[in-house]
Amino acid sequence: MPSGAYMPSDYVADIESLISTRYAGQKFILMGHSMGGQVAARLAAQRPDVVSAVISVDGSLGFPEAFGSVLQQGVSALQTGDLAIVGPAQFDSLYDASTAAAFKRWHARRLQGMSPQAVRESVGPLFLGPGQVGVGVASETFCRSLTLPFYHLCRTPDQATAMRPWFSNPKSKVEFWANTGHWIQQDQPDALNAAVTTWIDAL
Repeated sequence: MPSGAYMPSDYVADIESLISTRYAGQKFILMGHSMGGQVAARLAAQRPDVVSAVISVDGSLGFPEAFGSVLQQGVSALQTGDLAIVGPAQFDSLYDASTAAAFKRWHARRLQGMSPQAVRESVGPLFLGPGQVGVGVASETFCRSLTLPFYHLCRTPDQATAMRPWFSNPKSKVEFWANTGHWIQQDQPDALNAAVTTWIDAL
């Protein structure tokens, strides 16, 4: 893809195009991890006619305003550093003691196989700039605009407590998960599958 084609809106457009061309007339429960959680939420806000609910697995939403400077530093490091070094170093802060070493190696190799341009241009707009919805008041305002059922799983109790009032649908749920890294689906696959299935069955 050319430079400039990795904005959140581009990812939303890709999914919207897939649904409209392959699955016209159907509605979906979207499930996304990390960046994918925010992209799914953006599509739900834009096209409630094709999204019936969203599951955000430690999605890029609800970070406090004070965390913005940390995110800025991380994005700047991705822009200027060697991704083979900077990427795994940033991943280290997202792991838990329970994260298997094999997953850490796989994440590093996967990053090395990605287009550096895609990595560098995808992360920043999630949290920085006028259109971001991942941090502070902008994230709260965006989340409060969603009226469909929303299930957000996160790894800090403060974030869970702050975000719970943001979702108006009575079937929405914000849940703190302990003893897991950012990749909850890999650190606790059975527990996550059970939780998600239970929530979907109750919709």
